Amino acid sequence: MWIGWLEFDILLGDVHSLKQKRSVLRPLVAELARKLAVSAAETGEQNLHRRAGVGVAVVAGDRQHVVNVLDAAERLVAARPEIELLSARRGLRRSTDE
Repeated sequence: MWIGWLEFDILLGDVHSLKQKRSVLRPLVAELARKLAVSAAETGEQNLHRRAGVGVAVVAGDRQHVVNVLDAAERLVAARPEIELLSARRGLRRSTDE
């Protein structure tokens, strides 16, 4: 079994409250989960208006499938015009790794 994850550091555009921030992040997280069948959530910088951390995780039996899904998730986030992707940290492990 292969486990892959991404941690996105995101800068939001014209956002002046936590409520506006959530109105941008909630659809992004839902789209990641719906289109790519991944687990996704807001994971960091939850008290800052313009910064956000979003995490994505995927599990599959094939390494290449995990890599393809993570690549697609990164492209999806980077293509959103209302956010700026500052960085994406990636991890990939096999369940038998120690």
